[in-house]
Amino acid sequence: MFKHLKVAVLIPCHNEEVSIAKVVNDFRAALPDAAIYVFDNNSRDNTVGEALAAGASVRSETQQGKGHVVRRMFRDIDADFYLMVDGDDTYDAGLAPEMLKLAMSGPYDLINCIRREICDAAYRGGHRFGNQLLTGVVRQIFGNRILDMLSGYKVFSRRFVKSFPALSTGFDIETELTVHALELSMPAAHIEGAYRGRAEGSESKLRTYRDGWRILMLIIRLIRHERPMVFFGAVAGLLTMAAVLLIWPVIETYLDTGLVPRFPTAFLAMGIMLLASLSLVTGTVLDTVTRGRKELRMLTYLQYPAPAYVSADDGAACLPVYGDSAEAKNRDLLQQIWRFGLVGVVGYVVNAGLVESLVLSMGPIRAQMLAFPAAVTVTWWLNRRYTFGASHRSIHREWLRYVLANTLGWAANNGAYLWMIFSIPMAYQHPSLAVAVGSVAGMVLNFSASRLIVFKKIPNF
Repeated sequence: MFKHLKVAVLIPCHNEEVSIAKVVNDFRAALPDAAIYVFDNNSRDNTVGEALAAGASVRSETQQGKGHVVRRMFRDIDADFYLMVDGDDTYDAGLAPEMLKLAMSGPYDLINCIRREICDAAYRGGHRFGNQLLTGVVRQIFGNRILDMLSGYKVFSRRFVKSFPALSTGFDIETELTVHALELSMPAAHIEGAYRGRAEGSESKLRTYRDGWRILMLIIRLIRHERPMVFFGAVAGLLTMAAVLLIWPVIETYLDTGLVPRFPTAFLAMGIMLLASLSLVTGTVLDTVTRGRKELRMLTYLQYPAPAYVSADDGAACLPVYGDSAEAKNRDLLQQIWRFGLVGVVGYVVNAGLVESLVLSMGPIRAQMLAFPAAVTVTWWLNRRYTFGASHRSIHREWLRYVLANTLGWAANNGAYLWMIFSIPMAYQHPSLAVAVGSVAGMVLNFSASRLIVFKKIPNF
């Protein structure tokens, strides 16, 4: 199936003398027609000699760090499909043909191997938690389509590789690869594979805290670069809250006495609000710039043809199954309704609690004006996290859709209440009936809009 294709197996290495020969031989057996390249990154042992003896083409990258190596590999090698794997012999080479078949059956630009531990030594302490945390952060912000972001076993199409502007220098390159696929909405799929511990005498180059911190900082930079409106909008929101908290006692004093005795506080609040406005304007301008950069990357991506395609019949054996039975779907729906109801109770508690705490100082109307957005935000986050899961939209658009859905639910609630009161004599005499009907109408509309519009389900591949 792969004889008419140029398949490159790319193996970045640093001090992998113990395992590199086995990795090369395993992938030679699994993909006999593929070209195998080992890119050495300043190894101090006999990695190069072992790779050459095993029959691999060996090249060197003198700048230290996996990001530099990946950038060099993607620049120098030309192929139809690129299979990248770590040189530590922790991944199953026998899975490679299935990954390529899956890539061709879409066709997909990215196939990611989800690691399944087969021994206790597969993960070092803290790595599993760090992987879940960082992957979860990226999924929440950039899109809910990539699992096990830090896996080192992937297949890329040519157009993915040649449109990827690699900027990272270390292990944070895995995060950059993931965000690149999500930002251009590339077709991606997953396949599960065994993940074993390193061979005796081999040591991991990943440092749990140092590299985890670098990855987290990269995520923050990517939010700033790829989601500037979210980043600078959040900064503007925090500054606005600080300004309001500072100026509110001054406003109350002015309303009571007509005087402004605390000019320094007023000037400070005004300065902070100006910074908030500047941050919002910065986010707006950079959002336009980011759109232009994204369009340029998309045009570069479209310069290359789609990956080779095989029919579903030829690739069906390796396709992952994500279908659900009708019974499972009904069970999921009932769970969503139950969780949505519980979240609604939490939202009521937050709303009522804030109103009660603010009503004496602000009055009921202004207290509700502050409490309602806070309650909506809390319920949005809980429904996003526990009830429906994140949508494929950006986080700020999802929030705005949720606010709109709640506004429509509120209108339906009050509309049904008023209709019952003025149309049905019994409801006029017993308004609790109208309240019940209105509450049900609002809840049904809120749930339907949240499930079908705000948090619309998409496949996790």
